[in-house]
Amino acid sequence: MANTRKSTKRAAQAKNRQARNQTVRSATRSAVRTAFDAIKAQDLTQAQAAYKSAIKALSKAASKGAIPKGRAARKVSRLTLFVKKTLPAMLTTSKSK
Repeated sequence: MANTRKSTKRAAQAKNRQARNQTVRSATRSAVRTAFDAIKAQDLTQAQAAYKSAIKALSKAASKGAIPKGRAARKVSRLTLFVKKTLPAMLTTSKSK
């Protein structure tokens, strides 16, 4: 329990940050899961959109401090490796645009 006005304010700020970060992390996890599912389904157009969305969500979450930058980089790397292994044509077509 907060004893001073300052500590009460800090507790409220921490609670707000925690709620904001939780929604960002949840949306990021959903985007990554959607990307993996789309890639597993071998649907090229849907996989490209989901891959791009997942990369964007991870980068944004890392830049906002909701997740560590290293974790975001690791997840992007693993997702890209999975794409290269499962749908190699996807990355060659997306880079040519």
